[in-house]
Amino acid sequence: MGSHHNGVTGSAVALPDEGGPLSYTVAAVQGPVRLRYFAPPEHLRAYFGSLYLFTVSADTYADATRADVPQLRFMLSGGGQYHFQDGAVMPTPNVCLLGPTMGSTRFELDQPARVLGISLLPAGWLALHGGDASALADRLCDLAERAPIFTQLLEQLQALDDEQVEAMAALCWDTLAGMVKPLRGSTWVLLEAIDAWLMGEGSPRIEALVETTGLSPRQLARLANKYYGAPPKLLARKYRALRCSAKIALDQASWQQLCEEAGFYDQSHFIREIKHFIGLTPHQLQTEPSAVAQLTLMRRSLGSDVAVINRLS
Repeated sequence: MGSHHNGVTGSAVALPDEGGPLSYTVAAVQGPVRLRYFAPPEHLRAYFGSLYLFTVSADTYADATRADVPQLRFMLSGGGQYHFQDGAVMPTPNVCLLGPTMGSTRFELDQPARVLGISLLPAGWLALHGGDASALADRLCDLAERAPIFTQLLEQLQALDDEQVEAMAALCWDTLAGMVKPLRGSTWVLLEAIDAWLMGEGSPRIEALVETTGLSPRQLARLANKYYGAPPKLLARKYRALRCSAKIALDQASWQQLCEEAGFYDQSHFIREIKHFIGLTPHQLQTEPSAVAQLTLMRRSLGSDVAVINRLS
């Protein structure tokens, strides 16, 4: 599965975005896998991260994805199943809402596949699902059963080919724009505070979040579960691992040095955490990251056109 850095080709291409500044796509190919990323239009950036088209030309394919934010995925063709970190195995529905994942998740495709996906930020989760995110952590549901509009959107997307991906993106953004609802001001303030806390350097301390928000640890645990799918302490571990993995794989940072800087107990603790959340050891990330690990990291190249938290997860 693994291949060295020179096996991936990537480029950031500027494309005109109707009615707004330039948006960027990041396209990369490795072996039978192709992944193209698109930044959301400005008015939806607080709700959704990047949109992506993932295609696999091989008859069968398996890989692992890092712990991540929720994902809305349309199976344009092909099918398969997810293997969650707790051992649960679930087949993917054609309109799949994947909850937030708190560990590396393996997927298997049993035929060539085309998947259009969109990362959901907490506000996007509230718009599409509305329930407690922790109830769907490391699980998935069939979104077409909850909202029939997605069956219609799937059929429209399936009628387009891979060269019409900008049209696919426009269809998705139009549909989603009709579903988002403004949140209360206090909710936005809380989400911004938690995002900033998770993106801070080192090992985020719950005391700092208590101080910033004025909420008790118990209130924060309830709200973080609802919006992010896990309590603050687990979220802090997840995002610390995601931050460190990006530095190892993209910036060629010394993982031994990161281990000290990021507040891990020792090297074996660091290795366990990276393996749990990313699915690869620090050494594998540095020397032979899998295709999906490499291509996922390219999301960072979208820069300020996507929410900070979405560049990492």
